[in-house]
Amino acid sequence: MKLTPMETGQKYMAQTTKTSNLNINQELSIQVSLSGLSFCIRHKDSNTITYLKSIVFENKVNPIELLDKLKHVFNTEDVLHDIFNAVNMIHVNDLSSLVPKALFNEDYLADYLKFNSKILKSDFITFDNISINDSVNVYVPYVNLNNFIYDQYGSFTYKHSSTVLIENILVLEKNAVDTRVYAHICQDHFEIIIVNRGELLIYNTFEYNTKEDFMYYLLFTAEQLQLNPETLHLVFLGDINKDSELYDISYKYIRNVSFGNRFDSYNYKNQPTTNYSDFTLIKSF
Repeated sequence: MKLTPMETGQKYMAQTTKTSNLNINQELSIQVSLSGLSFCIRHKDSNTITYLKSIVFENKVNPIELLDKLKHVFNTEDVLHDIFNAVNMIHVNDLSSLVPKALFNEDYLADYLKFNSKILKSDFITFDNISINDSVNVYVPYVNLNNFIYDQYGSFTYKHSSTVLIENILVLEKNAVDTRVYAHICQDHFEIIIVNRGELLIYNTFEYNTKEDFMYYLLFTAEQLQLNPETLHLVFLGDINKDSELYDISYKYIRNVSFGNRFDSYNYKNQPTTNYSDFTLIKSF
């Protein structure tokens, strides 16, 4: 029998028989999606990212297959069996919805999701508090993966990836005096975060198959907020570079296009692909 989540679904708590080693001061973050898995280990004393690995699936899987993929990684990666002072799980899916904290009621979690997400009566729904803008992120985590991680480590913390993304972008933009459109690019979807003078205007996520799909969703969202492509500033994060067809098509329609920055101060045993890649994974610490 699994323990039920405590602290509004954000942490599994349990007594564990694993012995702790105070000399090992390291933290693990695991990011899970139906398209891939990512892992990151931070050694806190040396401020070093000692392990960074992403696994991209050839085809999108279901949650049961995803658990099998995760188990396989644990069977083949010895480093994941180290002792960690903290373990974080980041859930990536489109089963989330932002709610202003003043309007939030924990008794109606399913109601916040049912109009824009396909949820089942059996789905476990939880939420993250986003204090920086007084909102609540309601979402469905992969409970079978949470249970597996609990079995491996005992106590751990989990969040939705959009919580990490929104929190960190709002910190980056807190002193901004203009409007910025962030596009966080992933393998089979991207997320749009639009911030005006440090205030979140919109967050949304879209699946795309072609660069034209991407451009349509981007321009449509901008149009809904009456943003002019000639003046808006588009900032890319995630899995993209100047050789990407997404960058090429964006530059045809939008005048100001740039790449973001994690602005982290970590030392890296193996450098990330860019200073804006693995954004939610590395920023989850």
